[in-house]
Amino acid sequence: MDDERNEPMNSGRPKTTKRWLTVILGAATILLTSVQCGTTTEEGGSAQPAGTTPPPRLGTASSPSGSGTPAPSPSPRAEQSPDPGCEAVIAGMSPRQRLAQLVVVGVNAGDPQAAVKLVRDQQVGGIFLGGNETALLQNRALDEVQKAAKVPVSVAIDEEGGRVQRIDALDGEMPSARKMAKTMTPDQVRAKAADRGRQMRARGVTVDYAPDADITDQPDRDIVGDRSFSADPEVARKYVLAFAQGLRDAGVQPVLKHFPGHGHAAGDSHKGLVRTPPLASLRKVDLVPYRDLGEYGEVGVMVGHLDVPDLTGGTPSTLSAPAYRLLRKDYAFDGPVITDDLGAMKAITSQYPLPTAVLKALQAGADQALWSSGGNVGTVLNTLEQALASGDLPTARVDEALARVLAAKQACG
Repeated sequence: MDDERNEPMNSGRPKTTKRWLTVILGAATILLTSVQCGTTTEEGGSAQPAGTTPPPRLGTASSPSGSGTPAPSPSPRAEQSPDPGCEAVIAGMSPRQRLAQLVVVGVNAGDPQAAVKLVRDQQVGGIFLGGNETALLQNRALDEVQKAAKVPVSVAIDEEGGRVQRIDALDGEMPSARKMAKTMTPDQVRAKAADRGRQMRARGVTVDYAPDADITDQPDRDIVGDRSFSADPEVARKYVLAFAQGLRDAGVQPVLKHFPGHGHAAGDSHKGLVRTPPLASLRKVDLVPYRDLGEYGEVGVMVGHLDVPDLTGGTPSTLSAPAYRLLRKDYAFDGPVITDDLGAMKAITSQYPLPTAVLKALQAGADQALWSSGGNVGTVLNTLEQALASGDLPTARVDEALARVLAAKQACG
């Protein structure tokens, strides 16, 4: 997310086996094909619920996307046993319930009952708590949200430190990424993130839209600025890795952002489309933190509203199949991928109504579509149901996204 504290409502798992995904997806496809048709598209999250430990890893893709510049080599990952409980979970869902798992909806953290009602009525896969309200983060209020969910719901905040943090009023402030990198070792940052992660977990949070993996030397208050650990990509990668590992140590799902790199982009996606340097330049600098993603363990990735001229051709990466293909193929990532905010950033809202943007994101390869502004869930799900029934949103695309979302939340028993 690109939001700061004064914006009240603005603002993924590595590896089991392809065999495991085949079992799950095959079962889901059989169940869905009786009510709709679909064809395969390009490959496209959320995290474990409160009270769980990090889930088993999903498999990784490794073939190049053909985007020109040589791709980094994927890291080998250990094979894990499949989770047989997923078939039963999927079998018990209607098409609408499956689609609902693929959205993350902003809620008012000052109104716990509204959040409970949203989850009870719509059974969304995830909620996002933005702004400065904290009622949902106190007195075990999120336990009631989980009780309303048939499938555990992911609970996300964007706790980066510095300008972007949500629990500082409850648990104290955390330094910005830039300050941490200047004053701490990577090991110390890992310990700091683990401490913060334990505070989040104690309050019912399961996902942190952090660390910010952008590379920049912008002044502190610029759109990325001090949210970046360093202008040196190798230094930044060490600290991004450390922060992510610390969150994982605490049982919180880290989400690296904003792929494929906001640090050298021109503009602010809150205000309009943002354009990055060419892909070859991104590979040398901005994409370095995404190298060897297997080293991070179980993480998610957030895709930003970034136009890469020689990759997405004027389309934000969140809605661009080539951008997701770059992440899946060239960077060998098969964990959960979530969009940046589709409902409160003009890079998207100036072009598309929310239901269209959500549909386009899922078609392009997102596993979960996020809108922080809340509301419109019924309209969005109606649009997705129609697209699924007509084949505009292929069954196979829904199946693979659903498998990643459920695995990331350890929602299969």
